[in-house]
Amino acid sequence: MKKVGKILELFISIEGAENRVKKASFMVDKSGILGDKFYGKSIQRSILLSSEDSYLLSKEQGIELSYGLLGENILMDFNPYSLDVGTKLKIGEVTLEITQACTICNHLSKVDKKLPKLLKNDRGIFAKVIKSGSIHVNNAVFML
Repeated sequence: MKKVGKILELFISIEGAENRVKKASFMVDKSGILGDKFYGKSIQRSILLSSEDSYLLSKEQGIELSYGLLGENILMDFNPYSLDVGTKLKIGEVTLEITQACTICNHLSKVDKKLPKLLKNDRGIFAKVIKSGSIHVNNAVFML
């Protein structure tokens, strides 16, 4: 097990809320994040992991973004985008498995029309839950 980073921010989507809601912690099980409006909808896309690198890349292009705006559930100080499908990450008591790269959504072009092209390969990566538990801000992230 190798430490690769830590959790900077956590977010969930709530029905009726325009933006992601910042949390200090949340519980996950094999259906996703408890309390999230996408819970149980697509196991392969249960959790979106993003890196602060995406925000820095946007900032370098003059696009200031607030954390959570990319739709992530977990923002890390480590860039997971090059991880292979099947790679497992341990965060606290939780184990996640990388399932696929995140496709670019139209909502990014509403923020800035350059964003979809800019973040084509740097927006996020999806994971499913292998082992349930809680995830907290500042938890270490380990690669298994």
